[in-house]
Amino acid sequence: MNRLLLIIFCFLLTSVNAQTPVNTIPVMQPSVKSPEVKEGGLVTFRLRAPNAEQVIVDIEGISKETMQKDANGVWSATKQLDPDIYDYSFVLDGLVIPDPSNPVAKPSYQNSTQSLLHVPGPASLPWEMNDNIAHGSVNHHFYKSGIIGDSRDYYVYLPPNYDPNRAEPYPVLYLLHGAGGNALSWTVNGQANITLDNLITQGKAKPMIMVNTLGYGGNEKYTAALLQEVIPQIEKTYHASKDRNQRAIAGLSMGGGTAIYAGLSNVDKFAWIGGFSSAVMYGARPVQGQPAPNPADAYEKTFPNLNSSVNSQLKLFWIGIGTSDFLLETNRNFKKWLKSKDVNFTDVETPGGHTFMVWRRYVADFAPLLFR
Repeated sequence: MNRLLLIIFCFLLTSVNAQTPVNTIPVMQPSVKSPEVKEGGLVTFRLRAPNAEQVIVDIEGISKETMQKDANGVWSATKQLDPDIYDYSFVLDGLVIPDPSNPVAKPSYQNSTQSLLHVPGPASLPWEMNDNIAHGSVNHHFYKSGIIGDSRDYYVYLPPNYDPNRAEPYPVLYLLHGAGGNALSWTVNGQANITLDNLITQGKAKPMIMVNTLGYGGNEKYTAALLQEVIPQIEKTYHASKDRNQRAIAGLSMGGGTAIYAGLSNVDKFAWIGGFSSAVMYGARPVQGQPAPNPADAYEKTFPNLNSSVNSQLKLFWIGIGTSDFLLETNRNFKKWLKSKDVNFTDVETPGGHTFMVWRRYVADFAPLLFR
């Protein structure tokens, strides 16, 4: 058998050599720098794809720019961008891919097709790193969920100068990611840990612990796992308060819908609730071939006992969404229903779409209101 394999290998090697010119030497192509950020926010995106017919750079929430190819097969496009953190992809003849020259990818539950671009700005922006202040730490934990039935993880942010022995335990913010994201999204995309560092150091926010869990599993199962598995572990491992008045829950998109569900269904556990561009359909999605459902019916079914009595229990119920967000009408329907139940909430609508450019700012606005 070994002799037979050797004969086959030699035959294949001879065949390859017969078809390859003797003097052919592979040419190493120079590396492509992408993205290149210049002073003033001028950003150039590049992709080497000599055989492509069309390449577009899709900057989420901003624009789609058609790129131009040079004589070396490198496509490029330049765009002026304000200081922020951007998600972007290349669309290569219809195929969406991340930037192969950029090692910073958007965290994703499965396969990320987006890269991240940081256009630096002034230190006054809440997500900008300030080297002159104390910083908190972020710890990564794993656990097996008996409720959801899979292995999961979560990240725990500890504030600057965290003291496990201080007399007063720390309040805790449970901050949830959206669909497609994962437990790391609020740290990488959202820069929420950096934002809290800045706010806490400036005295604008109370020193707090932040927990970013993996979502998914459905609102009911996720909430059960959070209450029965994650929160007990947080309170066992860290100097975290067990007082409902020192516990908040918030999230974006899918996570916003889950945070509102978990908070309103468990006001004995959470006194602070925040929803950012929240997916608050709760079963009100239209089904093809059937009459459009009444959103109020879904809300009544999801929160059958919700009424004005919740107002005395909640310290804050904060609902924010961008006016260009595709969930704007859904959120307005939900807020209309809340008003019919005489439930108080803080109503925030700002410019912007369904992007982290909106949600980063919401964290900076929401966190200072907590635990006062």
